[in-house]
Amino acid sequence: LQEFRSQGAGPFSVAAGEKLWQAEHPAPDGGQSRRCALCHTTDLKAQGKHAVTGKAIKPMAPSANPERLADKGKIEKWLLRNCKWTLGRACTPQEKGDVLTMIRSK
Repeated sequence: LQEFRSQGAGPFSVAAGEKLWQAEHPAPDGGQSRRCALCHTTDLKAQGKHAVTGKAIKPMAPSANPERLADKGKIEKWLLRNCKWTLGRACTPQEKGDVLTMIRSK
């Protein structure tokens, strides 16, 4: 989170993270709209499922999955990949911080 602050973001908000998590975004191919909760669910302590591949996704909440948010490289990798898939662009440092703050609160 400190790195995102150094990039001009902050303060971070659980409410803003939840809003982004639930926000729907049009799919580039005109298919089903996308949102974080589509694959990761609204209950971050529950297992999710990738909307396209059907692959199981371990819970996002660190309280249910201690491995979650433990590796900075994985956090950056998955934020980049998932923001591009969901939003059609990379997340801003503010968005990343808000989402991580929300996930950490669960």
